[in-house]
Parts: sequence; C-alpha cells; structure tokens
Amino acid sequence: MKLKPHRTHPLWLAYMLHRVSGLGLALFLPAHFYVLAMAVSRPGSLDYFLNFAANPLVKVAEFGLVFLLAIHFFGGLRLLALEFLPWSARQKSLAAASVAGAFLVSGTFLLRAV
Repeated sequence: MKLKPHRTHPLWLAYMLHRVSGLGLALFLPAHFYVLAMAVSRPGSLDYFLNFAANPLVKVAEFGLVFLLAIHFFGGLRLLALEFLPWSARQKSLAAASVAGAFLVSGTFLLRAV
C-alpha cells in the first residue's frame, strides 16, 4: 500500500505528532486528577504512590509524558505561527526545530529526575 503524497510531507508528521500527543495527554489527565484527589483525601495512599513513583521505570514514563507535553506545546506554537505569520520555505526546518526543542525540554527533565 502506497502512502498518499501529502502523508509523506514532514509537516504532516508534525500534525500527527501534535494530534497523538494531545490524545496521550488526554488519556493521562484522569490519572493525574486521581492522584491530586488522593493527595487531598488519603495522604497515606499518596505516600505509597510516591514511593512507587521513585521506580526508574516510572521515571522513564515521566520522560515520555513530558516529551508528549513538549511536543504538544511546540506543535501548538507551530500551528499558531501557521495561522498568524506569513511562512517561507523554512517551514520544514521550523517543524524539525519544534521536535528538537521538545526533546531538549523532556531530556532535561529526565536528567533532573534521575
């Protein structure tokens, strides 16, 4: 099966990364609110959860979460720029810079978390 021409364009990949990261973050939000509620209502359970969160595998998952957040943030900035700024032939480079910036932010978080 051959991909449609527009799906081989780097900006289509940037679009898909933005959409998928948004879905991933939307799936994470209920768990985040559950832990916040646990902090308020059951401090003992929160202590158990925080001990679990010190696990190295959880730290890698946190890196993934921060990476999704950074991808979504920088992808959103790219979309705002597409809406409000005139674009030149540098669009591909700016989309790649968005992904690189997201990786830098999440990598810095990972290095500080470990």
